[in-house]
Amino acid sequence: MLVEAAAQAPFNPVAPITTVIFDVHSTLIDQGDSREWLDLALAKSALELTTAAHAELADFLDRVWENARVLDPTSSRDLSSEAHERVFHSLLAQGPQLDPRLGQALYDVILETWHAYDDAVPTLAALVQLGVRVGLLSNAALPLHAVLDREGLSAYADATVLSCEVGVVKPELAIFQAMLDALGSTAAQTLMVGDSGHDDVGGTGLGMRTLVLPRTRGASHGLAVVIGLVRASQDLAN
Repeated sequence: MLVEAAAQAPFNPVAPITTVIFDVHSTLIDQGDSREWLDLALAKSALELTTAAHAELADFLDRVWENARVLDPTSSRDLSSEAHERVFHSLLAQGPQLDPRLGQALYDVILETWHAYDDAVPTLAALVQLGVRVGLLSNAALPLHAVLDREGLSAYADATVLSCEVGVVKPELAIFQAMLDALGSTAAQTLMVGDSGHDDVGGTGLGMRTLVLPRTRGASHGLAVVIGLVRASQDLAN
């Protein structure tokens, strides 16, 4: 479907980037250390693990979502909270055996270790200073607005679109169009920034420029490159 859509994308003239859309998870927000996540869940459930079991489960949790596309190829988990929790527990079942109370606690505290990369707010602030409209676009069925507020990202966003609120997921064209409509922008004016070579490239079917920055470890995510691309596009227009 994406190949067919891309073949029909318009051949736009080069235009300055006046709008930047960001994916959220693993683009602006780091999911955090899996050991911290596990420790929070252990505290909540009042359970304990041996040192070896803790290390094994933490390693599994660090990549727990990587098999989600096999269990849920259409990303239906990102359309409802019930589906999201169901898929999470199915993924947990593929790892080390654990007490169901710990599994539930892991889900209950899942967002507590999600924090913005150190360069996320400065990048958004710099884009706003350049007169760029900013959109936040996420496949999400979690209470993500609270995280965006907590991490100071909402203050720089002109619009936020979540899959669970519009009933469609990336990489479908409809969610990218919904984001453009919310921002009052066009694909030719827009840069999409994400971490997934599958989900975040759907906007190319509309003629949207796209930058993929795969998941990284560490405090920053290399987001300053976005500012450079915007400035370069503006220079071309002058």
